[in-house]
Amino acid sequence: MRILTETYPDITSPLHYRSPFQLLCALILAAQSTDEQVNRVTTRLFAAYPNADALARARKTDLEELVYSTGFFRAKAAHLREAAAVLRDEFGGEVPSTMEELLKIPGIGRKSANVLLGALFGKPAIIVDTHFARVVYRLECVEAVRPEQIERVCRNVIPADKQYAFSMRINFHGRYVCTARNPGCTECPLAGDCPYPGRRFSSPKK
Repeated sequence: MRILTETYPDITSPLHYRSPFQLLCALILAAQSTDEQVNRVTTRLFAAYPNADALARARKTDLEELVYSTGFFRAKAAHLREAAAVLRDEFGGEVPSTMEELLKIPGIGRKSANVLLGALFGKPAIIVDTHFARVVYRLECVEAVRPEQIERVCRNVIPADKQYAFSMRINFHGRYVCTARNPGCTECPLAGDCPYPGRRFSSPKK
């Protein structure tokens, strides 16, 4: 954690947002897409639909056209409208602050819910995306490969007040150094503590 903090002092999300509503929408669009593409789309999305009520009333075809470039555009457009309707009708247009409530929102799973809990509300949050899972497995922090198992193990080890920052730094390390196909082991600041320095290998199949 000390090395990661020194290496990645800035844990600002690469997704651009100005409100909890905007971050929730960006997370729905982020699946199987790049942050850069999502940021380009959300600039237009939030200009057209600035709040949950406006987005819930959006025309299906207009929304699909707007989010087309992020991939899986039909499902994402449907999730955006449905999520906005749930926010409007059940939560007064606001993003809720508990895991149980967040999981009621279409398009939001545990990974995205943990992002929202950590980024918006400062709550303990282990965010198990593909980068996080790959890095902690390679470091032999966990033996589990299922996201919910990895989350549970890390919650028991990482202090609650450091979980969100730890998650973001592990994510950045997986993006920029410990990549899936060609990990930069020779440039890795964790190489001295890694069981596999300088080697390429894959996580086990699920």
